[in-house]
Amino acid sequence: MAKIEPILLLVAAVMPAGHATPADVRTAAVQSSSDAFSNVAPTTMAVASAPASAHARFPGFAAQLAEQPTLSGPNAWPVLTYDKAWSALASAASDGRQQARWNYVRSLIGQGLGAEALSVLDVMKSDDPDLALVDSWQLARGAALTQLGRYADALNALGGAALTTNAEACAWRMRSMGEAGLAGPALSQVNGALPAINARTVRERAPFVLAASRAALAANMPAQAVQWLAQLRDRDPAANLLRGRAYLALGKMQEARLRLDRVGLSGTAEEQMDAKLSALEGAVASKTLAPASALKQLDHIRFAWRGGDIEKRALLMTAQLSAGAHYTARSLSAGAALFRYFRLGTEAAPTLAALRAQFTASLAPGSGVPLDKAAGLYWEFRDLAPAGGEGDLLVNNLASRLQAAGLYARAAELLQYQMTARAQDIAQGPLSVRVASLQILAGRPDRALAALRSTNGVLYPDQMLQDRHRIEAVALHLLGRTSEALAVLDDVPDGKRITAEMFWQKHDWKNLVAAGEADLPAPGALNDVEQTIVLRHAIGLAMLGQEGGLAKLKSRYAVSFARLPTAATFNVLTQPVSTIDPSALSDAMASLPSTSPAGQIANLLAADAPSPQLASASPKPAG
Repeated sequence: MAKIEPILLLVAAVMPAGHATPADVRTAAVQSSSDAFSNVAPTTMAVASAPASAHARFPGFAAQLAEQPTLSGPNAWPVLTYDKAWSALASAASDGRQQARWNYVRSLIGQGLGAEALSVLDVMKSDDPDLALVDSWQLARGAALTQLGRYADALNALGGAALTTNAEACAWRMRSMGEAGLAGPALSQVNGALPAINARTVRERAPFVLAASRAALAANMPAQAVQWLAQLRDRDPAANLLRGRAYLALGKMQEARLRLDRVGLSGTAEEQMDAKLSALEGAVASKTLAPASALKQLDHIRFAWRGGDIEKRALLMTAQLSAGAHYTARSLSAGAALFRYFRLGTEAAPTLAALRAQFTASLAPGSGVPLDKAAGLYWEFRDLAPAGGEGDLLVNNLASRLQAAGLYARAAELLQYQMTARAQDIAQGPLSVRVASLQILAGRPDRALAALRSTNGVLYPDQMLQDRHRIEAVALHLLGRTSEALAVLDDVPDGKRITAEMFWQKHDWKNLVAAGEADLPAPGALNDVEQTIVLRHAIGLAMLGQEGGLAKLKSRYAVSFARLPTAATFNVLTQPVSTIDPSALSDAMASLPSTSPAGQIANLLAADAPSPQLASASPKPAG
């Protein structure tokens, strides 16, 4: 029988001084399993004690099993024929049924039927809960779970103190860790596993040697992997796949190509795809293949194969090559898929940091990415956005660019996501105002109202409440619910000016004059806003034909306007109604100060209002 004792010396040579003991590695591996495993979530198995209240149908076998010889090497899993196994189960008396089951479990594991073995082990434990305390039962459970690919559960089952130095348990721990990608912990188990591995035939040891070789490759020790794989058959496709990857890492391209080509002829579908990807990785690493050609081949691989380590490696390679070629969307797409659907373990933090840096750079104004594409990138990969203030600033800047470009609806949707998915409590207040404002500018006052109502359940400061009430009143007014809008404005300090703006926008001269009377400024130096209030009041009076009111207004403010640029406008508007020339009135209205008494709210009120066509309007005659 071929032995692999030389590996012991090699491992001892490459392991650093003071390397962790098997017990330390077991603890570290189990603790890191939540990051390293992409399979079924582990189930916690209590190994320290059995449930006190559990009912045992066949008690006593736990003690018998504990007294039996410790499982070791291939003799631990003697294979029974189908007929012999089922005959023993069928003819077993009550006191011998658990032993018959145990023999069947060992046979199933010896045949690689982990799922069936696990089912029998669970039945055994349900009939005798004390089995959870027996090392041999835990070892069998760990072996079955390893065969199922449930590596976290397997390491948990193999983690008992008595199994720390058990060679068979070391072999199964090494296999679980190697298959799960825990390279360092797997390699540290090899020395303890050697007696169990050496006792096996070449065929029986193959899964263990392959797992150790994968760990060696992951730990950048390809020469050691080649030496280990020498124990396996030359025509073993799984071994040739790893040999090819090891030769690539050693720079032996011809040997690598031969091994990988052989896998393409004799391997399984998965092994053939892995060989194709490995050859592609080697070509890119040696710079013998252009990135564009490599990306095309990667697209084919990703289309043909989903899941597992193959897709993970293909996505990682696609993201790296695309980033180097400045294919931003392609790189982010591959990187996001990698981050969303695969457990990256220790690679998660640096991978996410690189993705976020690329994502942020692509959305910067000077990135060269068109604005509409930048918005699309954010919406597609928004889960990659930085957290906290940095992420909020990114969204706000992008929304401002969209707003400046007149893309109000897209800006509103962007901030709506931030408001609902990122902001909490009082932080939703300013966002709700901005979202509602953008929805109004986009001609969607109903959605503006919905944005405000959806964030009503927070106790906002008075100033923020007033801001929300202003926007709510605008939305209600544009929806034709002006009476409700006026009620909302009752408690807003500048509510009367907003009310007057509503009437001005709708040419409701009667209500404009009535609402504006109390807001007329005192005579004297008038600023732009105060001039606008007086001039609009004059227009309202003129449109209503109220010459008495115009005369009073002229008498009150004639001196105030005398030296202002708007003096001519004031004089035209305060003439007797019968003498006002419509064309002169139109010119006067066009020369009104652009500042609105309602401030920015005026722009929102105008978003859905018809433009005034006062050039064709004639004053009402006094009557």
